Amino acid sequence: MMTLYGFFNSSTSYRVRIALALKGIPYRYEGVNIRIGEQSSEKHQQLNPSKGVPVLVDEDGFTLSQSMAVLQYLEDRFPQTPLLPDDVKLKAQILAFCYGIACDIHPVNNLRVLKYLSETLEIDEQEKKAWYTHWVDEGLLAAEKVLAARPETDYCFGNQPTWADVCLIPQIANAERFGCELNKYPRLMRIYRYCIGQPAFIEAQPDKQPDFMK
Repeated sequence: MMTLYGFFNSSTSYRVRIALALKGIPYRYEGVNIRIGEQSSEKHQQLNPSKGVPVLVDEDGFTLSQSMAVLQYLEDRFPQTPLLPDDVKLKAQILAFCYGIACDIHPVNNLRVLKYLSETLEIDEQEKKAWYTHWVDEGLLAAEKVLAARPETDYCFGNQPTWADVCLIPQIANAERFGCELNKYPRLMRIYRYCIGQPAFIEAQPDKQPDFMK
């Protein structure tokens, strides 16, 4: 059985949990409390020298970090429940949407960046929230425009979940937690509300994880 090292409130860990649930892949979960620095322990750095989560270790001991690489690995190994379409152009559009979240929004707003802002640069909480909100707004506005130009569907790119939903739902959940104003993104929020009512997304939610609030 695979092992997933993650943190309940990590949006990148959340992405992988959603994909595993959608594909019906059983796994063992190991919580890594990034709030108290467990990701910097020597033991964890042996799994991931970048000191982050998630980390997936498969049955053969193959170890992989970086959530988008993990998603690709799962897609290649378990193609029976695809989360990317065969259509080359549609797949490219979905990947562009995903990278807008994974590369433009998340990296400047993850925990270690926010800690650096407050602890090293001594930015106060109001300024830190303004930083977070700015980059969330920039990214989600672009995502809203992309989807608003497409026909209404249950999920981002059709009536079946794809990587786009896997990436979007954790990002919206994070933005909600930070108190961002999200009513300006009606298409994204409709999809978000639909997804979080579906079994696989429920299973992957932060409050369903063994390390919730530890």
